[in-house]
Order: sequence, then structure tokens, then C-alpha cells
Amino acid sequence: MKRIRPNTYRKLRVQIALHYILASGLTLLLMAGILYASISSILLSEAAKSTKSSVNQSGMYLDLYIDRLNAVSSLLAENPQLVSYLSDPTRSPAVKNDLLKTIDTTLASDEFMKSIIIVTKDGQILSNESGLTMSKSTNMMQETWYRSAIKNGGQAFLTSARMQDFTMDKDTWVISISREITDAAGENRGVLLIDLDYEVIEDYLADLDLGKEGFSFILNENQEVVYHADPAYFQNDRKKRELKAIVDDQAEYDSKENTLTYTHSLKNADWLLVSVSSQDSLLAMKKQLIEIFFWVGISLLLVAATSVYLFAGRITAPFQKLEQAMQNIEMGLKEIPVDEKGCYEAQSLTRHFNTMTHKIEKLMLEITEKEKHLRTSEISALHSQINPHFLYNTLDTIVWMAEFGDHEKVIDLTKALASFFRLSLSGGSELTTVENELEHVERYLFIQKERYGDKLKYEIHCDEAVKDIEMPKLIVQPIAENALYHGIRGLSDGGVISISAVSEGDDLVLIVHDTGDGYDVEAVNDAGANVTTKLGGVGIRNVDERIRLYYGEEYGVRVHSSKTEGTTVRIHLASSVRS
Repeated sequence: MKRIRPNTYRKLRVQIALHYILASGLTLLLMAGILYASISSILLSEAAKSTKSSVNQSGMYLDLYIDRLNAVSSLLAENPQLVSYLSDPTRSPAVKNDLLKTIDTTLASDEFMKSIIIVTKDGQILSNESGLTMSKSTNMMQETWYRSAIKNGGQAFLTSARMQDFTMDKDTWVISISREITDAAGENRGVLLIDLDYEVIEDYLADLDLGKEGFSFILNENQEVVYHADPAYFQNDRKKRELKAIVDDQAEYDSKENTLTYTHSLKNADWLLVSVSSQDSLLAMKKQLIEIFFWVGISLLLVAATSVYLFAGRITAPFQKLEQAMQNIEMGLKEIPVDEKGCYEAQSLTRHFNTMTHKIEKLMLEITEKEKHLRTSEISALHSQINPHFLYNTLDTIVWMAEFGDHEKVIDLTKALASFFRLSLSGGSELTTVENELEHVERYLFIQKERYGDKLKYEIHCDEAVKDIEMPKLIVQPIAENALYHGIRGLSDGGVISISAVSEGDDLVLIVHDTGDGYDVEAVNDAGANVTTKLGGVGIRNVDERIRLYYGEEYGVRVHSSKTEGTTVRIHLASSVRS
């Protein structure tokens, strides 16, 4: 049956769900945006605090180290033995050896100290190293570097080792701390220089976690580069300007580059430590937040869509059921349960529909009873057509044998005929079992065997699984009769009739095969002839009609025949008779 109209109720449910999803999606998107901005701000604040703490800690350690070195340089410069040694023109070798031992002891206390150099005012050098090539004269106050060392006393500065010209060979770089040596009267007696391995800065900055792209650098008060992991920044003017721009910008967070910048001033060196932290973890957290919001949002939307779809179904389902029941009214009347949770209109329509179906059902029951009586009458009429036909043929055989005086065979046939009719009547029931039906046809073939003698042979087989199945009686005998009269009887050498009862799936199949003259089925079909008419008229037609009345149009008699293989009739029945 064609539907009256498209399933508008399902469309309505989908529309309600879509509108709800859209509203929920916009709400979730707004909430996710607010949460994302808030959480990102908190994460950025925490990252800034962490970076600031890390930079301050590293800068403090470096500042404390330089302060300790200043204290060491002060102790050395104010050593009375050293001041006396530098003030005495004779400069005792014994005192010199003691001072060298002091220098060695001081160097041993710090792995980063590379050398300690004492330069007298008159150009003499006292150091742990020999062969120093430094610019010197009998009056060191004339040397620029000497005066600069006095001026910057107590401050750390970057230079090449041993005061030679500054080169780009990082292995020669040292951090120098100078201290003026004066006597009791405050007169200059020399300069103390402590050279530190350049790696001391890298060691103190190694614990800075600046991310994959992060870096740190140090500028002195003249905005000259003191430290950078890449030596190119010491001589490339463009790179120097980049570092200066970072300091001048004074922006902590660069959203475009995703970096945090923080500075720390070292008190004991007039240095500015700058750290540029690449916020890889912050970026990863933001991505993770987006993923969490996305999947949580999808899950919530799915839950919302499912719940609203089901909720909308509670509204539309009663109308949908009612419409479906109206559309399927030809397939059977069914009462629709009233949904107490549904809307009032749906409940009212359902009650009216149920009242209508009850009235229609009552009328249909009356029509069914009338049809049942009509069907019984039709079956009885068909049954009455079969019995006279068989009785006429059997009595004709008995009369023929009586004429020849074969009284014993007449007695046997009469007993067989009595048994045949007893099985035919079946106590007045229209049904019998497969076993009784096959016994009934066996009585018939026994009678015919007496008539045709060796010209007729027969065999009957029944599966144990089907022998107790009920079926309409007088189904097989008319087929066997046609096999005899239209197949075997015309053969000069006779033939065989085989009958079997088997199960195929849930159905029962009775097969009657004869080895007699077959026919060309295609030729008969092309000529427009009726197969059952070709095979004997009333017998097979009645059997086929009875089967269809009992079981339906999909069941009945199927005939297969060929001139070389004889004819096979398949009687297709259900495993149970329809009421």
C-alpha cells in the first residue's frame, strides 16, 4: 500500500532536534570561548610567574657568584703581604713564592677561575701563568686598559684572555674582575685581575627552561652583548639591533611569536639578563583545551540531540502511530494504546480511532464467518467431485475381474477397496496424516496392480519426520491415478510409479514420479495449453485448487515432464494447515 504522504513526523522531530542543537551549539561555543579566554589568561599568568621566578633565580645565583668573586678580589687586593710586596722596591723572592701559593690556593677553590694576574704600577707581573704578553710599561698609569681596570674596579666585564685584542674565538673569552691595589696612604701600587672561564655564564643559565625556540642573552650598560649562545650576535649589527629591540619593547608576552620576555638586572656587574621564553607548553595546553572543548561539545551536542529527538518523539509518536494505523488499515485492525504522557489532542484522536476499529472489526468478523461457510462448501463440492471419479474406476476394475471368475482377487480387491474408503472417510474429518494418506494411495495402487499386473510397479517412501504431519486427505491418490492413466497405461513394457514424502525447510513436499510417456513442457506452454488439463483434467485441477484453499496461493501442484525422463509432480504443502 502506498503511503498517503511523507513521514512528516520524523521530519518534525529532526527539525526540532536541529533547532535545539543550533541553540545549544551557540551556547556551548560562547561558554567555550569565555572559558578558553579565562583559562588561557590564567595559564599565561602562571607561565609568566614561572619564567620570572626562573630568570630571577638564575640572575640571583650569577649575581651572588660575582659578589663572591668581588670579595675574593678584595681579600687578595688588601692582603698586607701583597701590599708590602708591591711597595718594597726589592720585592723578596720568598714573599713572591708565598703570594704565588696564595694565588694557587685561590684558583683551586673555584673551577671556573682561569687565572689571577697582579700587575704592579711599574709594569711587573705576578701570576699563576707565565709568558703573558700584555701591554705594559714602567709607568702603567699611561696604559689605557690599566686605567680602565682601576675605573671599573669590582665590575665584571667580557674580554679576550690575557687582555689581547677581542676575537670571535669563544674558547678565548673570559669574564674579568679588576681591583685596584693601594697602600695605606691610598697610593696606587698595582691592579688585580681575576679571569673567569666564559662557560661560567652558560653554566648558571643552563637551568633556564625557555622552550624549544627560547633563548637568553646579557647586555652591559653600554648595550653591548656580553652573552648569547650564538656568537654571531657579537659582531652582526642587525642581530645586535634585534636584541636591543627586544629590550626596548618592554612587552612581556608576544602573542604573535608566542613568547614571554623577562629581564633581570645584575647589581654587581651592571649587566642586564634577558630571557625570551618560547611558550611551547602554553601552546600545547591551548591546543589541548581546544580539543577538550571540541570533543566535550560534540558529546554534549550528541546527548542533547538524542534527548531532544526522543523528547520530540513523545510528542509526535502518538500522531505517527495513528497515521500509520490508518494507512495500514487494510493489513489489519489494531487498537492503539492511549499514551497517557502524550498531548490531549493525540489521546482524543486515538480513542476515536479505537472506537472506529472496534466497529469495523465486528463487521469483518461477520464477513469472515460467512466466507468460512462458503469455503467449507467449496471444499466439500471439490471433494465430492473426486470420490465419484475414483469409485467409478475402481468398480470397473472389480467388475472386470469378476467376469473372469477370479473370486480370490475380487475378495482381495473388495477388502482393499473397503480399507481405501475407510481411510478416505477418516471419521468425517477433512484432514488426515501423511502416513494415512500414503497408506490410502498404496491401497489404490494395490487395486490397480491387480488390474494391470506386471505392467504396473510402484514404490512408496515416507520420512519418519513427516509421517505424523496433518494434511488434507485425498491429495496424492488423484495424482497417482493420473500418473497411471496418462503415463504408465500406454506403455507396452509398463512402468514404475514412485511416491515419496519429504521435508524441505519448514514445508512438506509429496513427490509423485512416473516413468511413462512425458511431454515437452515448453511446447505446451508455447501453445498456451494448461498443464493440469494436459495431465487429466478434473483430478489435478481439483487437488491444486484444494491446496490453494487450504494453504494459500504460494502452495499447490508443480508439474515437471520430459519425453525421456517421464513426469514428476511436486505437491507443495505447509507443515501445518491454516485455520
